[in-house]
Amino acid sequence: MSAAGESGRAQQMRARAADLEQAAERATDPQERQRLKDQARQLKEQSEHAGGTGRPDIDPTM
Repeated sequence: MSAAGESGRAQQMRARAADLEQAAERATDPQERQRLKDQARQLKEQSEHAGGTGRPDIDPTM
């Protein structure tokens, strides 16, 4: 996979993690809330390993 493809994948994973965090905030069931938070955390970690920095506003080549 190209560097641009890895970066795009990482961005998609971070966006999905943000969606999961928002869903966790809206969840009324404590178990569901924790499950969603755990999924979001895992996606963030995976995005870091997929080539993203976790901060899309920083260019790692600079």
